[in-house]
Amino acid sequence: MTTAVTGVGTQQTTTAGGTAGTQSATSALTSDFETFLRLMTTQAKYQDPLEPMDSSDYTAQLAQFSSVEQQVLTNETLTSMLTALSLSNMSQLTGWVGKEVRAQAAGYFDGSSSVSIAPNPAAVADRVEMIIYDDQEAEVGRVDLPVSAEPYQWNGEDGDGNTLPEGSYSFVIESSSNGEVILSELAEVYGRVEETQNVDGEVALILESGSAILATSVTALRDPTSSSGNS
Repeated sequence: MTTAVTGVGTQQTTTAGGTAGTQSATSALTSDFETFLRLMTTQAKYQDPLEPMDSSDYTAQLAQFSSVEQQVLTNETLTSMLTALSLSNMSQLTGWVGKEVRAQAAGYFDGSSSVSIAPNPAAVADRVEMIIYDDQEAEVGRVDLPVSAEPYQWNGEDGDGNTLPEGSYSFVIESSSNGEVILSELAEVYGRVEETQNVDGEVALILESGSAILATSVTALRDPTSSSGNS
């Protein structure tokens, strides 16, 4: 199951809805324009010849309808161009499939292999804790970390020596100084890319954890065999 960490699911709905909305707007505009022409023709046919309507009113209304019609057509063209550009970008990023990317997302623990985490604690901290959350956002463990930005290899334990079950986990790095929390932020995690998708004109990466992230949120890319660090 794919988890829309960055709102991907909503964007997919918006993409489909946006295309349908544009088509609906075009149909409605065409219908309104034809109705306007029929009304204008009928009004001209039955107007009082002694008090004819000002032709400038017709001209102004026709100009307004023409302007709106051109704007809708322009939006359709831009949408098509953005879709083509996104597909091109997605094709270029297909080479990322099978590689590991680093981003603020959930990591997947398969029950045995460690998860590579990139903490970024406050430099002035005297204590750093990694708080572990499961896929239901429930806290399931805490682990003390060194005050270092070096990658940390989490072995799946909750901090008390108990191995957690296979699944997706997110990690919050909490930095403290003199007993007071001074920084708390979601840790970046390395995850293997399983798929690329076109989402609302942008390229989304589907990770092995089920997380969906935008390619623009990736801060590092590496081969799966290059993982190393503390544990």
